[in-house]
Amino acid sequence: MKNKQIIQEKSSEKVAKFLEKNSLHKKDFAEMIGVTLSYVYNLIDETIPFSTRSTTLERIAVVMEVEPEEFEEYKIPQEPVLIDDSVQFIKDALKSKKMSVVNFLKAFPRKKRLDIVDILRGTLPLPVDYKELSMIGQVLDLSKDDIYNIWEKRMKQILEINGMNIYSNAALVNSMFDCAKKFVHFQ
Repeated sequence: MKNKQIIQEKSSEKVAKFLEKNSLHKKDFAEMIGVTLSYVYNLIDETIPFSTRSTTLERIAVVMEVEPEEFEEYKIPQEPVLIDDSVQFIKDALKSKKMSVVNFLKAFPRKKRLDIVDILRGTLPLPVDYKELSMIGQVLDLSKDDIYNIWEKRMKQILEINGMNIYSNAALVNSMFDCAKKFVHFQ
């Protein structure tokens, strides 16, 4: 049995092939990863060295639906990234709908796309704003109950982070969420 030598594809080539395969314009890609259009052109043309900035590489990886470690320039951060259960639910919904991250991102206004990428990579929390969560849910065709449950969980996180013991204040918290649930389902 012959041992085949594995030839590492250059990161710039991976990105160029991805853009071509997905018919994704460099401008859209630049907006999705939070860089300028000229930066993307320079990365692909190898006018500048491929990014070693973990944030940029992680954003590229999210959009391309690959692990950041697939880029030789990526250095694994010392701090682990923790993906919230609700974010994982959204990622799972994407997979079950067989929707690519690129198509998911294209469903949002251009100014929101970078935030969505950062949510998917675990560096930005889900929005507290119910209408923003609803927009994410509508793109994924989630039920009102699923959207509401994600919102309620996020609100409880906010209350706890800001010093409220939601267990000792259970009556107040439950009453507040019962009222919110009724409001949401009447809309």
